[in-house]
Amino acid sequence: MKIELYPEKTSGKINKFWTKCVGSCHAATALREDWRRQLRKCRQELGFEYLRCHGWLNDDMSVCFRNEDGKLWFSFFNIDTIIDFLLDIGMKPFIELSFMPEALASGTKTVFHYKGNITPPKSYEEWGQLVEELARHLVKRYGKNEVKEWFFEVWNEPNLKDFFWAGTMEEYFELYKHAAFAIKKVDPDLKVGGPASAIDAWIPELKEFCEKNNVPIDFISTHQYPTDLAFSTSSNMEEAMAKAKRGELADRVKKAIEEASPLPVYYTEWNNSPSPRDPYHDIPYDAAFIVKTIIDIVDLPLGCYSYWTFTDIFEECGQSSLPFHGGFGLLNIHGIPKPSYRAFQILDKLNGEKINAEAEDISPTIDFIATKNNNEIVLIISNHNVPLSPIENENILVTVNGLKGCKEISIERIDEYNANPKRKWVEMGSPEYLNKDQIEELIEASKPKKEVVSWRITGDNQLAFELNILPHSVLGVTIKTE
Repeated sequence: MKIELYPEKTSGKINKFWTKCVGSCHAATALREDWRRQLRKCRQELGFEYLRCHGWLNDDMSVCFRNEDGKLWFSFFNIDTIIDFLLDIGMKPFIELSFMPEALASGTKTVFHYKGNITPPKSYEEWGQLVEELARHLVKRYGKNEVKEWFFEVWNEPNLKDFFWAGTMEEYFELYKHAAFAIKKVDPDLKVGGPASAIDAWIPELKEFCEKNNVPIDFISTHQYPTDLAFSTSSNMEEAMAKAKRGELADRVKKAIEEASPLPVYYTEWNNSPSPRDPYHDIPYDAAFIVKTIIDIVDLPLGCYSYWTFTDIFEECGQSSLPFHGGFGLLNIHGIPKPSYRAFQILDKLNGEKINAEAEDISPTIDFIATKNNNEIVLIISNHNVPLSPIENENILVTVNGLKGCKEISIERIDEYNANPKRKWVEMGSPEYLNKDQIEELIEASKPKKEVVSWRITGDNQLAFELNILPHSVLGVTIKTE
């Protein structure tokens, strides 16, 4: 098996759209200090630019009320507190307008532990009033030039009937219309979009509605998980993951871009599964899945690809005390980086120009990408397959053409034995509550260890070296050239 790199042949700078935004639980968790410490770490080390979460308008955010006379009044203090923090750490909000405040709701149907109301409003005019008041307040507080860089996304996954939206598609379009007009009434430069759908759905339908009714729309947002389609034939998570087609997400992204054109596409959720109790989220499998997925779509014109989520501080089903309980987060509840976090760190090294590469006798489970920046070449390799499918330990010969010399080649591994804190936690006896020393030990176990690789230069200025990669793992290779 051979990978050949051609540093003199490049195809442009990589658009790191996967760092544009990252997801979180409902907005009220952003009032917690431990949540804020973790987001600051992700901003500093992974470069995320925007934060998206559910429930900016939930009753636990104390946003909308009725007084004794039945008139609406609003309080945006908690929203301001969160946005102030985001701006302070160099991030911006991707504001999901959800869920329905009780004062506006037409029913009592709620979702999740924090009871987000998913019913349509009793009055769409009052819904529009709330959105307009919020947008006007934000422009007054932060200035038009700042707020026009943000995004307003109407609701979350309304196509999941009676799960995130108790109304019909037509009622969602009415909700979208009133929100969009309200935002544009405040300032036409503010960005609004939707449908924030699951399974890449409702894209042509929303576009058609907006075109026919002259409703403003600046971007399309949607979500995807590899298990989406498989769940129609299996309710078991591992079976659904196993039935997912390897690399299927890329085809669905291409279709979404075609359907949305000429509007830009923002994926505001993705992960290997939509379950907050999926053990694959905690292990190297997820790191390999992340890297493989990004490699598949790296050349596509996406606005963002927002991983769900950055932290296991997450309350949809109640907050688990277990350090590793299958949560969505890149960081666990104690801020310990999972293999998925390290995958994003390695992907962040893809700076500069993308290098042309060729493969010979390559395994179908191997994917790779390379860039060069000044005197440094970065090669990232994943070995990934869906659960219960064939995957082997692989040996790879890497050659780099046109190099007269090399200072150092080093690698970082994410696999069963490296950057895998859950393995260390199991060796500890899987304690539910960790002390300070145990947390520090697990943080140390999460770190990839740098290994120096031997290499040779052939007579035709070709650098050559060998690598070994385990199943469900990632290799980050750094080549320092002369």
